[in-house]
Amino acid sequence: MDNGPQRTIEPGSGRRKSLAFPKGRLLDSGALETVRDLLGDRPRQRDLLIEYLHLLQDRMGHLCSSHLHALAEEMNLPMAEIYEVASFYAHFDIVLEDETPPPPITVRVCDSLTCMLEGSTELHAALAAGVDPNKVRVVRAPCMGRCDTAPVAEIGHKHVDAATSESLMETIASGDHRAHIPDYETFDTYRAQGGYRLLESCLAGERTPGDMIALLSDAGLRGLGGAGFPAGKKWEFVRAEAKPRLMTINGDEGEPGTFKDRYYLEREPHRTLEGALIAAWAVEAERCYFYMRDEYPAVLHILAKEFAALDAAGLTQHCGMELRRGAGAYICGEESAMIESIEGKRGLPRHRPPYIAQVGLFGRPTLNHNVETLHWIRDIAEKGASWFADQGRRGHKGLRSFSVSGRVAEPGVKLAPAGITVRELIDEFCGGMADGHDFKAYLPGGASGGILPASMADIPLDFGTLEEHGCFIGSHAVVILSDKDDMKDVALNLMKFFEDESCGQCTPCRNGTEKAVKLLAKGGWDGDLLEELSQVMVDASICGLGQAAPNPIRSVLKFFPEDLR
Repeated sequence: MDNGPQRTIEPGSGRRKSLAFPKGRLLDSGALETVRDLLGDRPRQRDLLIEYLHLLQDRMGHLCSSHLHALAEEMNLPMAEIYEVASFYAHFDIVLEDETPPPPITVRVCDSLTCMLEGSTELHAALAAGVDPNKVRVVRAPCMGRCDTAPVAEIGHKHVDAATSESLMETIASGDHRAHIPDYETFDTYRAQGGYRLLESCLAGERTPGDMIALLSDAGLRGLGGAGFPAGKKWEFVRAEAKPRLMTINGDEGEPGTFKDRYYLEREPHRTLEGALIAAWAVEAERCYFYMRDEYPAVLHILAKEFAALDAAGLTQHCGMELRRGAGAYICGEESAMIESIEGKRGLPRHRPPYIAQVGLFGRPTLNHNVETLHWIRDIAEKGASWFADQGRRGHKGLRSFSVSGRVAEPGVKLAPAGITVRELIDEFCGGMADGHDFKAYLPGGASGGILPASMADIPLDFGTLEEHGCFIGSHAVVILSDKDDMKDVALNLMKFFEDESCGQCTPCRNGTEKAVKLLAKGGWDGDLLEELSQVMVDASICGLGQAAPNPIRSVLKFFPEDLR
């Protein structure tokens, strides 16, 4: 890049003289050629920045500053913007000029709650001590969405379930670090079993958006990503806004303890995809963006392949589908942060109002849905609203996919009635407690949903039933704890997660989570000080991360005083 003649003022003369070298960073022509070759004829759109950072990292193994500079030049963006985005996401490894690139192999060992319970701390230490650090890097990583097979590690893109140091060493030595693609229901199989007939009837005018909205409302289908907002109401709100409209699907399932979306997408992805295309038809969305977390490489492979099949079959003419790949940021599970990420930016939550139904992706009214919510649309349409609504217990409507992990005999995704209690969930769906463990406590809604004692195991599990106790159901991630678990360790593990995953935008969350970790780690909990800190975070944080982060602390203070002695 020609920066033009570089001149400086000659002291005392008022005149300028030419510099021997141009000011600023020099563009590496080889790096620019590499970037141009990698991008090919792809559009140099600002919103594709994160996709192109992935291309670079996948090719090079890391992101060096010369390639970031070349990417900035090619996309006509300031280097500062490229760097701030790349440095925000945990899965991008930036290497500056004077730094040594990471080893060729990276092993990520999950350190979230269920994996910690199953020995991931010891596993990390044993593995780090047994590898050559010049060839293998061993790092801690947040939840990988495989809590039912804890402890879990990832080598390259290959997950190792129920990992041991021996199995990890064998996988490292094998050299095969590609993602395992499970058997799943492909487009052809799904189509042969009646798939996409519902979509075709909608496109043909045999059903109206009003019909579908009424159907979902009667069924009681709610957003199953955490908030539980009625699906039919969402469609109404977005349809009320001016065109053009867009749609997003939130597949950033980063809440520790949650893995239901991965479960469905690795088995029958087209139920979700048909539901998405129907929802897009109903709100007349021009385009649908499917945001999937980077921790799910098999799902990313499956979706890319099946999107191509949908395009070939002509089923996306009313709404094109785009796949966007996250880069390791829990905050992007928050819908406005996800939208910022899709736009190629840091995943910082937006202030609300306006809500994304009014001003969402690229400033357009946007319908956002969770994977599981869309999964149920076809069944509800074919079997009727009452079929779904009548599945619940104790007056609650519908079915729920509970991600159950921890001290149970049979962890996994459990399809159970809304309103079931955790005691019933353990006994009827999980084979009881694991051998040698007595039920002590449970997380009803993942890391942010709080902790309740076994004495409160008969509360119906659904939206609105737990809030009076300072907890919530969220994404239905249930982690079971036993008499072998120290609640102080549990709370500290959860708070470390929030400290790492805070986006840093607001002071109460950024500094509050860090301060809470320090207070918890030193022992001798000061209940009054922790409560004061918690209240500030709840009152002043911008988004749900900071507002919910104190829940584990408050739960332990309230329900487990004996563990504080």
